[in-house]
Amino acid sequence: MKIFCIGRNYRDHAKELNNPVPKKPLVFMKPPSALLVNNKPFYYPEFTKDLHYELEVVLKISKNGRHVQKEFASGYYDQVALGIDFTARDIQAECKAKGHPWEIAKGFDNSAALSPFVNISDLENKEAIKFQMKKNGALVQDGDTSDLIFDFDYLIVYLSQFFKLQQGDVIYTGTPAGVGPVKIGDLLEGFLEGEKLLETNIK
Repeated sequence: MKIFCIGRNYRDHAKELNNPVPKKPLVFMKPPSALLVNNKPFYYPEFTKDLHYELEVVLKISKNGRHVQKEFASGYYDQVALGIDFTARDIQAECKAKGHPWEIAKGFDNSAALSPFVNISDLENKEAIKFQMKKNGALVQDGDTSDLIFDFDYLIVYLSQFFKLQQGDVIYTGTPAGVGPVKIGDLLEGFLEGEKLLETNIK
């Protein structure tokens, strides 16, 4: 199983972090040990003092494929979930300043919270999926996949140029504006089309 992640895939998020808007997808990966499922609590790691949440819509790959053509891309996924890309922002900044890879800031254990999946066919409009994050009951992120810089099909085509997509792989498709820090005691809740799918307590 591979966990693909797409960075800066919403313009407003790129701007809030003072990053340029990418011309091609910014791809990084997390190991399977990063997954945090079944709404289990997230334990704040000792190595960071600036942990951030990033809520994302996650695609599940439904069949194997390489060099997928655009007209067939939508046939490679049929379910979506919500995920939180937990990021050690201070560690990431140190790595970026040195020109180093920043997997240790993104791929650590339990850094990829993941909700149950739902069928795309059950959603009203797969081109404009609405999703929200609440922190301690207050709305902090309000996203719509129609605002993606690189949409689902584009990501399938792009990733399959470099990697064999395999059934069960997942793609964290990017986070909208509103990312921010969490602390011990916080409650994060993720909503897809108004339905709560994800709940994570920070401990």
